[in-house]
Amino acid sequence: MTPAATQAFHCAEALLPGGWARNVRIEVMDGRFANVAADMPAQPGDEVLPMALPGLPNLHSHAFQRGMAGLAERRGPGADSFWTWREVMYRFLDRLGPEDLFAIAAMAYVEMLEGGFTRVGEFHYLHHDPAGQAYAGAAMAEALAGAAAESGIALTLLPVFYAHAGFGGTAPGPGQRRFICTIDGYARLREASGAAIAHLPDAVLGCAPHSLRAVTAGELSALIGLAGDGPVHIHVAEQQAEVEACLAHHGARPVEWLLGAAPVDRRWCLVHATHMTEAETRALAASGAVAGLCPITEANLGDGLFPAPAYLAAGGAWGVGSDSNVLVSAAEELRWLEYGQRLAHQGRNLFAPAPGASTGAALFAGALAGGGQALGMAGGIAPGRPADFLCLNAAHPALTGAGGDGWMDGWIFAAGGQPVDRVWRAGRAVVSQGRHHARDGIVARYRATLAGLAA
Repeated sequence: MTPAATQAFHCAEALLPGGWARNVRIEVMDGRFANVAADMPAQPGDEVLPMALPGLPNLHSHAFQRGMAGLAERRGPGADSFWTWREVMYRFLDRLGPEDLFAIAAMAYVEMLEGGFTRVGEFHYLHHDPAGQAYAGAAMAEALAGAAAESGIALTLLPVFYAHAGFGGTAPGPGQRRFICTIDGYARLREASGAAIAHLPDAVLGCAPHSLRAVTAGELSALIGLAGDGPVHIHVAEQQAEVEACLAHHGARPVEWLLGAAPVDRRWCLVHATHMTEAETRALAASGAVAGLCPITEANLGDGLFPAPAYLAAGGAWGVGSDSNVLVSAAEELRWLEYGQRLAHQGRNLFAPAPGASTGAALFAGALAGGGQALGMAGGIAPGRPADFLCLNAAHPALTGAGGDGWMDGWIFAAGGQPVDRVWRAGRAVVSQGRHHARDGIVARYRATLAGLAA
């Protein structure tokens, strides 16, 4: 389904790059904002909306993990952590083929759109067949592209290079056989991945060294050369054990070492960056890179809390992602980002930049700007940008009387259930009354897929 050549909307309020404006008339042409003007009357044929917000970017997703949500919530014989959760994940992915990935990713992408995300950064490392042999071309990337096409979500595909189980080039374990590449094999895979997404509107191809433990210094240098001008994403400093192993091997902490060894700049997204010293925190902010924060997953895995107040004070860029997709909700990611800091620092409204400023608005603005930077496509309701926007349900009880920044405060902190009413992606309406237009069929296929995997 393609959008009409020209569409027009009239919004009582709309959040534009310069702030809130009233009586905003928006024209969309060929999937992009063509004209945006405030203080304009509605014209005959305009679609009238109570408000409009830009769609949010989800900068870090492992879509296949949506299918294992809830499977790792049983206590093991010893202390549970990320590392025990990872063993459950390895067992789950052992049987996944391209059709399974397509079904699970489509479900995850539908939930993202229903929750206000309109672009996803897919950190994709499930490359090979269950025996660890390469598929012809990039079959798993093609499955993700198919899921993005069916759901309508914009895709920044981040093919992952993964070669080792630990620092120093440790040989990979059996559970990692579906991820492993050589540099030459990765170059071919990345090229095929680019071909897989070429037909998608506004698609972006990036590069993703998995982590410092999974790549050597030489491999990291080669990967940076392959990335060109595209986004570069890497997991870093997610776990204390990773920090200790990095200190033992490199004599430096992960963020410290990476900033000293690689040309980290605005193209980069350091995912998690949870365990940093004050000096690392300031240095990351100064680099211009984006900190990719995934509060729901980080809480689910017991990772720890990002040093947000110091990072914000240093002017650092950040965005949010749904990572393991154990629960998919843009508002909940932002709410837990703020709430985690409140618990850690025993204070309130820690993301608000000044007295009287809205915390919800600050969270939304940070996620929009940082996520767009990290995914290689700026968002916002402005001429020339993809027409990705949403309208909240003004009749939701938590949004009664809302206006301006109050829309975000009510949505993020008070609404509970999803108050997203409608979502447009590249000018195409994909969600109405809170439901994705293809939800029923995608849910039915998802259920059948999980039943087959469990058999």
